Amino acid sequence: MRYFRLLALPPLGLLLAAAVVLLATEWAVARASRRVADVAYVPASAPDFDAQRHRLDVYEPTARAAAPRPVVLFIHGGSWNSGSKDDFMYKAIGRRLAKNGFVGVVISYRLSPQVRVPQQADDCARALAWAVNHIKEYGGDPARIVLMGHSAGGGLAALLATGSDTLLARHGLPRTAAHGVLLDDPAGLDMLDYLTKMQYEGDAQYLIPFTKSPAVWRQASALYHLRAGAPPYSVYIGGDTYPSIKESSARFRQRLAQLGPAPRYTVLPGKKHVGMVTQLFWADNQLYKELHRLAQ
Repeated sequence: MRYFRLLALPPLGLLLAAAVVLLATEWAVARASRRVADVAYVPASAPDFDAQRHRLDVYEPTARAAAPRPVVLFIHGGSWNSGSKDDFMYKAIGRRLAKNGFVGVVISYRLSPQVRVPQQADDCARALAWAVNHIKEYGGDPARIVLMGHSAGGGLAALLATGSDTLLARHGLPRTAAHGVLLDDPAGLDMLDYLTKMQYEGDAQYLIPFTKSPAVWRQASALYHLRAGAPPYSVYIGGDTYPSIKESSARFRQRLAQLGPAPRYTVLPGKKHVGMVTQLFWADNQLYKELHRLAQ
């Protein structure tokens, strides 16, 4: 009897109700998609192959399509030292991409301290090369791949979209491999400025993934690789996100506008950094609509 009295407590009852709604929602969304899990995007014969991290999941809509579908390659965040395609939130994003008519590609990549950011960017470039070469097998259009990343993943997506010197070329990709880019509260766009200033408590932690070399800070910052002819960008910033993200994103926007068409730049009032990714749990979120615009 005591057990049932505990269940009747309002906080526990609300928690259980929320869990039921969450599971029901995921079941309904999952029915609209098919997940092909743990696809290796680096050959097992490669000397640096990581059997756990060099993997991606493909989320296909179950409904038939008359033509190849647009593709979204999603790169997770996590301060360059955490995160995985297998995290609940990123699986949820993959399913919602499929529900919205995309072929979703959600990747993992090697993390710090095992590797540094330039190697992480190279992992992401290899995942993009896999998508270009294989996404037709899953009903996707390799000519309409939109890159998307949140936080650290946004900084990595930006590096791919700029071409970052030889980043794409070394994997046989043209600078135009990405059809469009959506940056969701991106971190790391200008780490040369950020790590030179070291303004905030705890900033020393980023000297592990970015090293202590200013040359690497610059190499791993998309701002310094922007060129004319970049794919269309859309940048979403939380109104209450970190000041460093607001400042670096504003400089990134300004530089893009100097080189060509200004990116679509949207500030979402009241949104904090984490909320900028958790909002993607809702399949009708405006970012999915923006992905469709970029994929046209």
